[in-house]
Amino acid sequence: MNLVLASTSPRRKELLAQIGFGRLDFSFTQVAPDIDETPRLRETPTDYVQRLAAEKAYAGLALCADISQPVVLGSDTIVVFENQILGKPADAADAKRMLSELSGKTHTVMTAVALVYYKDEPSLTAKTLVRLVQTQVRFCTLSKADIEAYVASTEPMDKAGSYGIQGLGGCFVAAINGSYSGVVGLPLVETCELLAEVGLI
Repeated sequence: MNLVLASTSPRRKELLAQIGFGRLDFSFTQVAPDIDETPRLRETPTDYVQRLAAEKAYAGLALCADISQPVVLGSDTIVVFENQILGKPADAADAKRMLSELSGKTHTVMTAVALVYYKDEPSLTAKTLVRLVQTQVRFCTLSKADIEAYVASTEPMDKAGSYGIQGLGGCFVAAINGSYSGVVGLPLVETCELLAEVGLI
């Protein structure tokens, strides 16, 4: 079996590489899946994030025609505040709005991880394993100057919820209850469990 990461995120690549620490036979390749991330009508945040992780993995599997026995890992991360999904900001004004909403409050970061693979080749039906990790993150109170400076750094512009905990946005995190790596984008413990379940580690 060959592990494939269905993501071009440098953060997920770094986290997945950490799992291989001390394992000489651990390696993976990357593919770039392209899916429609539009939420469905009345879809809950937990259903949404798990569906996207699985769809990314399936889209990645479709790109693995030249890879023998691929096991494809897909992941998706969302920020949820008052049961509303805060995605990547549309523009600077949108980023400022989200950060103002999160200021001084607790929100939930949900990350789903999915593994897709063919258990019995040449079976036409892929097997799917999914894990969902939820982490509570509390922000300190942000001043208008804090928000303006952070948005000016451009870091929030490609991040769910308009911040990156592993970057400058980490300065705003007063407390975290759950998986830090899950907030970054790939929960390490749960990913290890999935890889062990299919015999990759």
